[in-house]
Amino acid sequence: MLTMGVDIGSTTCKAAIISDGKEVIAKGLVSVGTCSRGPMQVYREVLDQAGLSRDAIARVVATGYGRLNFVEAERELSEVSCHGMGMHFLCPKARTIIDIGGQDAKALLLNERGNLDNFIMNDKCAAGTGRFLEAMAKILDIRVEDMGETAERAQNPVSISSTCAVFAESEVISRLSSGEKMEDILAGIHASIARKVSGLAIRVGCQPPVAMSGGVAKNKGIVAALEKELKCNITVPTDCQLAGAIGAALFAYQDMQKK
Repeated sequence: MLTMGVDIGSTTCKAAIISDGKEVIAKGLVSVGTCSRGPMQVYREVLDQAGLSRDAIARVVATGYGRLNFVEAERELSEVSCHGMGMHFLCPKARTIIDIGGQDAKALLLNERGNLDNFIMNDKCAAGTGRFLEAMAKILDIRVEDMGETAERAQNPVSISSTCAVFAESEVISRLSSGEKMEDILAGIHASIARKVSGLAIRVGCQPPVAMSGGVAKNKGIVAALEKELKCNITVPTDCQLAGAIGAALFAYQDMQKK
């Protein structure tokens, strides 16, 4: 039996097709988010990748910010549930999941069966999100994907004290104007985000092993800063950006098992 999950985020859209709830046979990601061509584009891409028609898919579940507007889905589920399910599939031993998305950050606590015990989400402030990193990259004239590697060269990380994204931008500009090195500023930005996000993990009742999902998990500087704050190793699965889509596909499979 084949099921599909589609995760429609604020900045990216992801999809995955799973066979019998056990194996990912097709997956895709497009770098455009909700209210765009992204959802249908990634949906068609994974069908084409698997050489399938819509009729071959038993059930489609949508998740993420744009889930309510995706007409191909039979069901919509919150991204919290789907990220928990997907990360348990990718990292079965993980108990705490940290997810940093385009415009929110969340911490999930899972039990040994992978069920969600608790979660905390920050979706009121841009600081500590992918959008914040994109804004910082624009100010520093660096590609987002190069930020982590550049920060590793830091010798004297600066302190970014502002917890508000707007004030943090002003602080970064001030640091640049005073002649601070880019790598030191980046290390400070990563440390600032880690302090904010680790607070969510601590409040949710952080238990190791800890794993991370979302596009920001590909930033080695953020991961290292979070490991320092939480004093533990953090696992980042290869398909960290696809956790929501995989989780949605698994929920679709569970739905079909009940029929």
